[in-house]
Amino acid sequence: MYNSIRPGKVWLDTKGEPIQAHGFSVFYNEKDKTYYWYGENKEKTKGGVFNKVWHWGVRCYASKDLYNWEDKGLIIPPQPDDLKSPLHPTYQMDRPHILYCEKTGKYVAWLKIMCGTTSQFMSVMQADDFLGPYEFVHKIYKPLEMDTGDFALAIDAKTKKAYFIFDRPHFELITATLTDDYTSVTGEYSAHYTDMYPPFSREAPAYFEHNGKHYLITSGTSSYYPNPSQVCVFNDWHGEYSDLGDPCIDDKDGTSFYGQFTCVLKLPGTDKYIAMADRWKPTGFGKWMTRHYYKMVKKAMSGKQGERFKNPDKSPKTAGKLPEKLMTHTENTSIARYVWLPLEFENGKPAIRWRDEWKLEYFK
Repeated sequence: MYNSIRPGKVWLDTKGEPIQAHGFSVFYNEKDKTYYWYGENKEKTKGGVFNKVWHWGVRCYASKDLYNWEDKGLIIPPQPDDLKSPLHPTYQMDRPHILYCEKTGKYVAWLKIMCGTTSQFMSVMQADDFLGPYEFVHKIYKPLEMDTGDFALAIDAKTKKAYFIFDRPHFELITATLTDDYTSVTGEYSAHYTDMYPPFSREAPAYFEHNGKHYLITSGTSSYYPNPSQVCVFNDWHGEYSDLGDPCIDDKDGTSFYGQFTCVLKLPGTDKYIAMADRWKPTGFGKWMTRHYYKMVKKAMSGKQGERFKNPDKSPKTAGKLPEKLMTHTENTSIARYVWLPLEFENGKPAIRWRDEWKLEYFK
């Protein structure tokens, strides 16, 4: 039994197994007063030249206290026998996000799908219960006919309108309005952080709201090696996004505490927040590289940004198609860990500080 949060340490579920929910979000379900932590199940992704498994479905854990998590199994299982399915484990299913749509009473899941040289797109599913079963609404969906990278889903607390915020790989961030059932885009959209190229372009958006204002934490683009985060604030979903700088205080290595933020949880009934991240490179050489990789790429790219990085949407000949073949994935993401830290406001700006260990009582 845990009674504290220890960022960066191995986190075991109630059965004593390492939690496998990466590129994750935490959903608080008002119906049963339960937290659900869900993400990419990497238990079969061991890396190496012979590894053909990127994911093994979307795994979910349940908790009442945010410390101890019960494995609820695969809420979206892989489809290993069907290379024509975007859920085949060889394809790069990333960063699942689930919203509850009050209008339809459905839980709506969006999944990012990558297939090597094939264009990046979304799969959209829905279910009557948070734990599933989920059924496809769109197997292959290209919102706005654009390639879609890391993304967030957000609901406006006042209007109940929902928004799809995604990295158009890798030169701008797009915010698109969703339809009333949250399963498609309406066509209304805006572009932000435009004309920024790797490693400076923004990805991995994590949304939260505070005192009627909207915030996004984003990372730069340097593969699995972390980099400095940025946070922006806006009043209008399709208006100006004002950058507030790096929210990580005293992050001397410029690595977002060796993590990449994926979710910001607002504790129900409070004005308290937890910033949550994946630590993709937790040990050995990978950890050493986190101190240097972004700086090396940044120096190499200085003055070389330009049109050759733009127009990332792939040819219509491959757009939205599955390669229907096994793909190799060399990274061992099954060993990735998690970094959860309090997010506070200082002088009107979000601030995240490192803590080796902390308890929820910190907020009181």
